Amino acid sequence: MHIQEPPPQNESGTAFATPFEWVGGEPRVQALVDRFYDLMDLEPGYAALRASHGSTLDEARQKLFWFLCGWLGGPQHYTERFGHPRLRMRHMPFSIGILERDQWVACMDQAMGEVGVDPALRSRLKDSFFQTADWMRNRGAV
Repeated sequence: MHIQEPPPQNESGTAFATPFEWVGGEPRVQALVDRFYDLMDLEPGYAALRASHGSTLDEARQKLFWFLCGWLGGPQHYTERFGHPRLRMRHMPFSIGILERDQWVACMDQAMGEVGVDPALRSRLKDSFFQTADWMRNRGAV
């Protein structure tokens, strides 16, 4: 017999409808994105990832925030501005290999931990982030 976990719930006891709600809405998505890019700038372990982003992170911060809101089931800020994300196509100009993939996932996982993403959601998101980041690779055993 398999016992299924009850779905995560908010303070009023209602199940979260989306990961966007579970993470805490726009303010928490913004905090996650800000911490992700701050870590990328600060931590030597993310140097290859940082180097792939150019001199400024402002545009990347904004686009990731817009994208994650929609990807998590919240407002579709990114698609309203740019249409379908076409992630792989939009990332083709950048050299993305195993090192960049692994640093991206590690940096995002560290950011999720530091901003207090629920551990169960963090685990699910880390798996999804890895699959997406792996799909973005365009060099090195693709």
